[in-house]
Amino acid sequence: MSKIGSFADHRAPLLAGTVASITGTAASLGIALSALTGLGATKTQTTSAVVASTVLFGLLSILLSHRYKMPISVVWSTPGAALLISSGAMGFPFSTAVGAFLVSGLLLLLTGLWPALGRAVASIPKPIASAMLAGVIFNFCVASFKTVATFPLIVLPALLVWLVLYKLATVWATPAAMLIIFSLTAINLGITVPADQLAPTIELVTPTFDLAAILGIGIPLYLVTMASQNIPGIAIMKSFGYEIPFRPVMISTGLATLINNFFGGIPLNLAAITAALNANEHAHKNPARRWLASVWGGYVYFVIAALAGAAAVFVIQAPRDLILAAAGIALIGTIVSSLSSAMEDTTLRIPAMITFLVGASGVSVFDIGSAFWALIAGLLVWAWLSLKSP
Repeated sequence: MSKIGSFADHRAPLLAGTVASITGTAASLGIALSALTGLGATKTQTTSAVVASTVLFGLLSILLSHRYKMPISVVWSTPGAALLISSGAMGFPFSTAVGAFLVSGLLLLLTGLWPALGRAVASIPKPIASAMLAGVIFNFCVASFKTVATFPLIVLPALLVWLVLYKLATVWATPAAMLIIFSLTAINLGITVPADQLAPTIELVTPTFDLAAILGIGIPLYLVTMASQNIPGIAIMKSFGYEIPFRPVMISTGLATLINNFFGGIPLNLAAITAALNANEHAHKNPARRWLASVWGGYVYFVIAALAGAAAVFVIQAPRDLILAAAGIALIGTIVSSLSSAMEDTTLRIPAMITFLVGASGVSVFDIGSAFWALIAGLLVWAWLSLKSP
């Protein structure tokens, strides 16, 4: 009887951790792969970035959850990856993009060491930060519907599956749509992955630094990671009664990000939406036992890392329009959330809309991308409208 009870005690967190890791990765992998390949990463570098990232997800999720007995889930910055898709048009070498990633990692580490920086980021109005993200991913969400004209038998079924499951089982909507679009792409276009390219690979990337890349990629990447992942992640965990230890978590994710960067990976951060899967009552009736879900989810990430080679090879072979369409479908939920946040405060709607329009314009000045200028424009308009009339 005790063995049965023990199994029942672990079954719920095991299932929750597995679902959270698989759905979270499936929903964001296409976005991350599209971002990396768009920035000029080779197949080996793309595989390396995914392998290093998922291994670090697993290690941090296991160690932090076990240490603090909380369901702490660590993932990559999906909104950050979405922002990076637009950065490929800036034409920087991948090593320069990695240099910008490194700056983001240093800022994340500094946020843990110097909490005032975190408070400064939190002081940026959420509508403006959300509008920046919505602006830079807007054209990629539109790309999903444009691609219907070119590949109707691939994209339409994926959109229909997403819509049906969004109503019936929301958490599975994006992963199922990704499975449909990639499966139909492989079948209709005859894409295969050679057996000798299945093995995951690791490659070090030597970063190079460019001020325009730091301002156009690194700074916006840090701000989006904080505003769209870490801060909401902390808030979501608080809603379930968990007070995340801010300083050690930020230092840990900052250091892990720096390690990840040298393998081509993007910033790591607290999970936001998928964090709820490991923190709610479905993970365990006893809140003190829910940390087991994140620990198990960490081991699932190790399995995902072993499959990274096949995913990278597939994405490189597939037509870029289809990869962008897949990313666009995966980003529908993100743009809905971002636009809702951007418009929620009536006093900030004008600054938020200016931010959105500048971001969506794709404007580049001094080789610095639209994400940076969108943020600057929004903050300037906010400051102007906040001035008291004489």
